[in-house]
Amino acid sequence: MEIHLVRHGETEWSANGRHTSITDLDLTERGVAQARALHGRLDLAKMDLVLSSPRLRARRTADLAGIGEDRLEFTEELAEWSYGQYEGLTSDQIRQSDPDWTIWTGHTPGGETAEQVTNRLQSLIDRLRQREVEQVLCFAHGHSLRALTLTWLGLDFAVGEQFPLDTGSVSVLGDHKDQQSLLSWNVGVADADR
Repeated sequence: MEIHLVRHGETEWSANGRHTSITDLDLTERGVAQARALHGRLDLAKMDLVLSSPRLRARRTADLAGIGEDRLEFTEELAEWSYGQYEGLTSDQIRQSDPDWTIWTGHTPGGETAEQVTNRLQSLIDRLRQREVEQVLCFAHGHSLRALTLTWLGLDFAVGEQFPLDTGSVSVLGDHKDQQSLLSWNVGVADADR
């Protein structure tokens, strides 16, 4: 199985480093351009399943990339990490009251724990394995896609900061030599032309 991960295009809050989970923002002009640039870059014919977070920014990215809503299956399992009371804040703002905080290792008041995120993403992986699909395309968010990757690889969330993921980028998880592996990471449209 290969899981192709697409981070949604830029939003105002992603551009400003504000944590966005349940706030349903649309794409900026740059985000629209990033999403449109995906059109023709994704081999849609070989995808057995196309999943999306139900959030507008993920849905809109999928639409602009050429995926019709009739082809999309929406799942809360791909929704962004719930930031609780930290929704809309930057990491710098959060660190004013919790100096060592990161989403990967810190407590998020009123939001999800790393264990809860791991459990829902492992549930997604298990469901995909049960469906016996070979090629899956997922439209989602920066932290949820990195958490999915860490779960896939069996890595501790403490290394999450070492997996930067740009808006509008594509990454691929898959099996290599009987190991769940990272096949490509954070490839943008400009990278694809190199």
